[in-house]
Amino acid sequence: MPAPGTRQRPEPTALLEKLGVHLDPELLVLALTHRSFAHEAGGIPTNERLEFLGDTVLGLVVTEALYRRHPDQSEGELAKMRAATVSQRALAAIARRLDLGGYVLLGKGELRTRGFDKDSILSDTVEALIGATYLSHGLEPARELVHRLVDSTLDAAAGLGAGLDWKTSLQEAAAVRGFGAPVYEVTGEGPEHARIFHAQVTAGPVLGLGTGSAKKHAEQAAAEEAYRALQHLPVPGEPDAAAGA
Repeated sequence: MPAPGTRQRPEPTALLEKLGVHLDPELLVLALTHRSFAHEAGGIPTNERLEFLGDTVLGLVVTEALYRRHPDQSEGELAKMRAATVSQRALAAIARRLDLGGYVLLGKGELRTRGFDKDSILSDTVEALIGATYLSHGLEPARELVHRLVDSTLDAAAGLGAGLDWKTSLQEAAAVRGFGAPVYEVTGEGPEHARIFHAQVTAGPVLGLGTGSAKKHAEQAAAEEAYRALQHLPVPGEPDAAAGA
C-alpha cells in the first residue's frame, strides 16, 4: 500500500509509447517535474524552461497549420482558432486522454489538492513534453507530435464561433454596441503552487465573473459570461430582436 500522501506512478516509458516519441530518461523526468516537487527535493530543475520552449513550438505549428488549412479566413478568425487550440482547457483535455496526470512529479501539497488533475499543471506538462521533443529531435518530429496531439482540436476549432476566444468575441460585441474596450480586474488567493484566480470584466453595462487556476482561464470565463449577457442588448441600427422575442 502506498504511504499517505503518495501515489503509485506508472512507468514513464508507457507515456512515451502513447506519445510516439523517444526521449532520454533524464529529459523525460525533467519534462514531468513540477515546481512543487522540485522545491521539496531541494531546488532541483523544473519543467518550466521546457514548457516555455514547447509553448513556442506549439504556437508555431498550430499557426502554420491554420494558415494553410483556412486560406480564406481573416487574421482575426485564425487568431481565435489558434487561441482555442492552444488554450489551457484544450491542452488539459489532451493530457487527460493520455492519463498524463499520473506521470507528473508533484509535491505533497499538490498531491493533497489533486494537482494531477488541474488544468494548469496538465497543460504546462504537455508543453514541456513538446519542448523536450524539440530539443531531442528537432522541429519536424516535434511538429508530428503536435499534430498527433491537437489535430482533433484543430478540426473542431473552425466551428466553435465565439467560443474560440471569449475575450476577443467580447471585445467585438462591445464595440459594435458602442461600448469601450472591456476592463478586467483579477485577484488571486491561495499558496503559490495552488493559486485560484477570480476575474471580473466590465463591458458597457455588463459585468462578467469567472474563476480559474490561471489568470487567463479566469478572464476567459468572465468574458464568456459577459459576452452572453451582451447578446441581449441591441446593436445600434439593427432591429431589437430581444424586444420582439
